Amino acid sequence: MRVALVHDFLIEYGGAERVLEALHEIWFKAPVYTAFYNPDSLGPHAKKFKNWKIITSWGTKLPFWQKLVSPYRVFSKSFFASFDLSGFDLVISSNAMYMAKAVTLRRAQGKKLPIHICYCHTPPRHLYGYHTASDWEKNFFSRITGYVINHFMRVWDFEAAQRVDYFIANSNEVAARIKKFYRRDSTVIYPPVDTLAFSNQRLASRKKRESLASSSLDSRPYFLVVSRLVAAKRVDLAVEVCSKLGLPLKVVGTGRELESLKELARQSSVNGQLSTVQFLGEVSDQELIGLYQNCRAVIFPAEQEDFGLVPVEAMAAGKPVIVNAQGGVLESVINEKTGVYFIPATTGSLTMALNKFLELEKKGAFDPKFIRKHTQKFSKDRFKREILKFVESKIK
Repeated sequence: MRVALVHDFLIEYGGAERVLEALHEIWFKAPVYTAFYNPDSLGPHAKKFKNWKIITSWGTKLPFWQKLVSPYRVFSKSFFASFDLSGFDLVISSNAMYMAKAVTLRRAQGKKLPIHICYCHTPPRHLYGYHTASDWEKNFFSRITGYVINHFMRVWDFEAAQRVDYFIANSNEVAARIKKFYRRDSTVIYPPVDTLAFSNQRLASRKKRESLASSSLDSRPYFLVVSRLVAAKRVDLAVEVCSKLGLPLKVVGTGRELESLKELARQSSVNGQLSTVQFLGEVSDQELIGLYQNCRAVIFPAEQEDFGLVPVEAMAAGKPVIVNAQGGVLESVINEKTGVYFIPATTGSLTMALNKFLELEKKGAFDPKFIRKHTQKFSKDRFKREILKFVESKIK
């Protein structure tokens, strides 16, 4: 069976890219079709894709595409419709923002039309009123232009969705969006987390020794944020609250909000003291595991998250998560057992949640063994089994 994988773009590394990796582990010979591919922007994760067969769209011929990926999404339907996928038996698209599901399937001579399965991380958030990476509605002119363009893109997005044979949703939250916006049913298969790697206790012990050997700030119990630094992730809440409370916070990730978050940390620090917030940028998977395993808890303030791999990764390491109680995180985090909820997304609400966490922590409410066991239903092995079972049920 010839399989092709289609992915929005490869210019950043997050949950969607981890799903693509797992799909590629199943079908390791499958080529990957994507709108854009920029290894330089993937940091330490670029090596993961080095030996893949990656085919990019005509979008890479557009001027300054590396900096204009978001505006060029108006052409995203055309990017994917231009690929020749004839000759494949199965096409699996991994889709969120960039309409990867808009591939046009053609019948090769003497063969059946390929079956198209879309693994949907979410219908494009910017088209359906969900918080996005940038606050594009803040500016009057971009708001008016955006409303007009988004109207046509919603029509294109709906049409593309009707050509998909089968939808897989990454959460019940996203399944409800698919039903609401596309009028299509879907099967929920949660994304993969390498739970064994995150629970590796030998690595935890070594990373703890390394941490204690560094500065006094590093050796203090710390909270952790792992996120792209963009508006919808609301990292500003964690930075401001931890700065004002004098709580050590480590922030992993990069994005357009980095400089403003650094300034917020400086402004929010208590009595002009040195900020308790450290920005670590991109880190390797091994470093990330160590940071998870040695933190006090992970703060995840993202608004209306589609699923949220970070909370599951944290829990796989046995750590509780303080989460904004919206969207897909409600399907993975158990309030006051594997974490603490807060809502709405305000500094006051997060402060109350941190106080609640400290109170529960003193009582020993968070059992690492229970937390780790809870994450097994999100494991990578489980993901692969469910994907293969789903595909086999559709290809007979």
